[in-house]
Amino acid sequence: MLYPSLAIIIGLVLLVWSADRFVEGSANSAGHFGMPPLLIGMLILGFGTSAPEIVISTMSSLDGKSSLALGNAFGSNISNIALILGATAIFMPILVQSKILKKELPLLTGVTLIATFMMKDGYLSRIESFGLLGMFLLFVGWTIWQGLSNPKDILGEEMQAELDEHKAPLGKSLFWMALGFAILLGSSRLLVWGAVEVATFFGVSELIIGLTIVAVGTSLPELASTFAAAKKGEHDIAMGNVLGSNLFNTLAVAGLAGAIQPLAVGPEVFTRDSMVMSALTISLFVFGYGFKGRQGRINRFEAAILLAAYIAYTVYLIQSVRG
Repeated sequence: MLYPSLAIIIGLVLLVWSADRFVEGSANSAGHFGMPPLLIGMLILGFGTSAPEIVISTMSSLDGKSSLALGNAFGSNISNIALILGATAIFMPILVQSKILKKELPLLTGVTLIATFMMKDGYLSRIESFGLLGMFLLFVGWTIWQGLSNPKDILGEEMQAELDEHKAPLGKSLFWMALGFAILLGSSRLLVWGAVEVATFFGVSELIIGLTIVAVGTSLPELASTFAAAKKGEHDIAMGNVLGSNLFNTLAVAGLAGAIQPLAVGPEVFTRDSMVMSALTISLFVFGYGFKGRQGRINRFEAAILLAAYIAYTVYLIQSVRG
């Protein structure tokens, strides 16, 4: 058990470090090649912060560990909303000012409900998975169109400030992007091996490991970037990190995993995990959109609700393991 435990710890540390280097290098490289800051914030950050989930879910599916892949995708979405936004907004309430993010909120809600419905029959087929990937391509196209049509959106302004603060030469940016991705691959492989070994040793399902240890681990890059952005007053980047990551997780991560190997979905995934994910996503939509002229935001009270929901969900998972 010593080596698998060390593999999880070392894998998580390297994963967080490499993901951060990969995101920063990718964002700077995209800026050097003339990509608008708004598109960098919507696409590059979304892909970069979801890179750990994409790599781990792909590796898990190739190894026949479909439960781990699905648990990672759904668990990361739950962690992003309830743990990351909840913990961040407890300290610094988050305002949603970007018009594009307000369009992404109902979009995320819609695709989450579609993905949840696909799980109802206990199976995610290749056709359904390719459907998710098709919606992902449509989302990318929509993102590009929105980014080019709304160059003055506040999210783009905040992203430009971030790029100016972390500006680096193109060669250095490409180096960190490549090195970050290479270490991301290695650390993800290490983490998956350790997680599977621990699950086997304790007789815990790979789904539970994916929903907890692996999900929180792959969400750590979002926690760091979201907290840092909120601390600097870049509220829309903080919210955009989570929205982009969850859209990528729901469409690209789950879709890619199911396309590689159709996923058998236990009844608890639909009745417990996907329902929690859907409820949290709807709550995020209600809090963040701002109805009847109200400013979209997550205040401390709403953050406390999200955080309490995460704690209750995690306790329930632990009790289900003991039972």
